[in-house]
Amino acid sequence: MEAKASYTRDGTVDLRGRPVLASKTGKWKACAFLVGYEAFERMAFYGIASNLVNYLTTQLHEDTVSSVRNVNNWSGSVWMTPILGAYIADSYLGRFWTFTISSLIYVTGMMLLTIAVSLKSFKPSCSNGICNKASSSQIAFFYISLYTIAIGSGGTKPNISTFGADQFDDFDPQEKKLKASFFNWWMFSSFLGALVATLGLVYIQENLGWGLGYGIPTVGLILSLFIFYFGTPMYRHKVSKTKSPARDLFQIPIAAYKNRKAQLPCNPSELHEFEPQHYINSGKRQMYHTPIFRFLDKAAIKNGNNMDASLKPPCTVTQVEGTKLVIGMAMIWLVTLIPSTIWAQINTLFVKQGTTLDRSLGQQFHIPAASLGSFVTLSMLLSVPMYDRYFVPLVRARTKTPRGITLLQRLGIGFVVQVIAIAIAYAVEVRRMRVIRVHHLNGPKEIVPMSIFWLLPQYVLLGIADVFNAIGLLEFFYDQSPEDMQSLGTTFFTSGIGVGNFLNSFLVTMVDKITGRNGGKSWIGNNLNDCHLDYYYGFLLVISTINLGAFLWASCKYVYKRESVEAKEGCVDLVEGKAIATSPLGLQV
Repeated sequence: MEAKASYTRDGTVDLRGRPVLASKTGKWKACAFLVGYEAFERMAFYGIASNLVNYLTTQLHEDTVSSVRNVNNWSGSVWMTPILGAYIADSYLGRFWTFTISSLIYVTGMMLLTIAVSLKSFKPSCSNGICNKASSSQIAFFYISLYTIAIGSGGTKPNISTFGADQFDDFDPQEKKLKASFFNWWMFSSFLGALVATLGLVYIQENLGWGLGYGIPTVGLILSLFIFYFGTPMYRHKVSKTKSPARDLFQIPIAAYKNRKAQLPCNPSELHEFEPQHYINSGKRQMYHTPIFRFLDKAAIKNGNNMDASLKPPCTVTQVEGTKLVIGMAMIWLVTLIPSTIWAQINTLFVKQGTTLDRSLGQQFHIPAASLGSFVTLSMLLSVPMYDRYFVPLVRARTKTPRGITLLQRLGIGFVVQVIAIAIAYAVEVRRMRVIRVHHLNGPKEIVPMSIFWLLPQYVLLGIADVFNAIGLLEFFYDQSPEDMQSLGTTFFTSGIGVGNFLNSFLVTMVDKITGRNGGKSWIGNNLNDCHLDYYYGFLLVISTINLGAFLWASCKYVYKRESVEAKEGCVDLVEGKAIATSPLGLQV
């Protein structure tokens, strides 16, 4: 009994499929090998993303709208490919092996990109200060490198964070308590990598060379992979209990449609469900019935059309509730798209806006415009420990909620802060335009006599908002996903950012075409000193305010996952139930 009790209770195994000892595996000692990769990967990503718009305009000589569109399209792809990577992990290879293959693709892309920005043959030639446009082959090689990174990110991004969360046993109260802080500190390591990129790599790229600026994170990424694999004996691996976990997403609506004429029983207990012992023996988690999306309950009717002997038995309540969860998460996902669009400004228009301002710091040093993004990261790094160590315990004492505030409350606070940030961005741009008119500046390269630090408040507030938004969304989608779809569930987080980037690309393109037609002055032109970027920020402020109202409505409609966690330990059944509670703000727990 003593030997049996020393194994993990959630059924995790080692790389060879053998049960693992709880005392020698998992927890933070295993995660220590993972956070290094996350820091270096974020350093590599932000080292590219934060200054890519400047590389495209100054080195490949693209116009402003095209460069913003291309940056958004690439960033969108980086955040969308995790959908495929998560599906492969959940259905076929598992998180560890999917990450392994994808990380090699990622490193290959970084090496190709370093070559693309280092060798003269891959860059446009210049003579007497006049540079030629990049050739088709140069452009092709550069973008092949970028999108190789996007493909590699598809398998690493959704699996490394969920693999880290897998190192904590939900059946162990102490480990579950440690897991509550995991995502906060996981994102802390991510922010640390981003800080190094925006402070150090951006400066190196613009002053010491783009090749060195991309080569450093490439080497760091390779070293972090060696560290990751060194920790292999300590890792816990979850065993997939379903061959195709995403199948229910299609099976449930089809079964419900076939039974559309059947009458739902008044008591949900009359719906088809396995006995609790089945879930204890299989190690799966049973989900309780919830009153939302009642039409789908018809898939679990015992006397429906699907009870014919020649057909499959009806779906279980647990299967139906899993599908309901995904639909509910999709509803929340939709109202995260506009906030992701606002976030996309940091690496695009905010940077171009900064290049027009006075960036001097003393007589010799000029701040790279993209380096102001470091204040986003700095505010995150300061806010995460304060949130985890002070805010949560203080609020927890009042609300009696383990997280202090609920996940949706956390998101709501972040969205409010973000609306304030874009309002300040709009006000600062209005002032910049006023200074331009006073000094009669029209040239695209004329510097506006206004310090770049006027942009600081919007960067800092977006960083604070992201402590609530980014971490909250990652934890929300992981926590609310059906048990066998947690990698795929995490892609709700990544795909929201991806679609937000694509949406920003679409908005920039359409606004430029609509406002610039018939000889009109485009809101977003190559010459930011002679356009109306303030109008575009005002437009973003309006739609983000409307979206905040939509989020409040969606959060009030959302019903959280209710499941029983049952495990057999000797003669004792360990049962955990997640109850629904309504917060004072109307946002459910």
